[in-house]
Amino acid sequence: MKFSPYLQLNGDTKEAIEFYENVFGARNLGVMTFGDLPTSPDFPLPENVDHLVAHATLEIDGSTIMLADTFPGQPSEEGNLVIICITLDDKDKAHKIFEALAEEGQTEMPLAKTTFSPAFGVVKDKFGVRFQIYTEIDE
Repeated sequence: MKFSPYLQLNGDTKEAIEFYENVFGARNLGVMTFGDLPTSPDFPLPENVDHLVAHATLEIDGSTIMLADTFPGQPSEEGNLVIICITLDDKDKAHKIFEALAEEGQTEMPLAKTTFSPAFGVVKDKFGVRFQIYTEIDE
């Protein structure tokens, strides 16, 4: 199990990536835009968001920071700028952790199979801490 901070920004993630590359000497491990994602009728995207960052990863001195622009229509604000991403390699364990965090909390995105993960979801625990559960594809 690995824990990583996940920064959610309001449309300036590409600028933040460059800034952190310069400030920290961060190594860009990849950027995926909303335009790179397969289309889904469950999550239709508004027009003119293809350039926004859906997911990016930076490596800084052995640590990982993930970043993304918020999903259009869900702006980040003080209190939800940082989310903790828990990366697992076992989807049963991911479900168990997700359910435990959701108890007395709030499910923001149900844990489910996606095109990029066999089990992915977002939950806010009873203390208001937001967690993104990400299970690595193990095929």
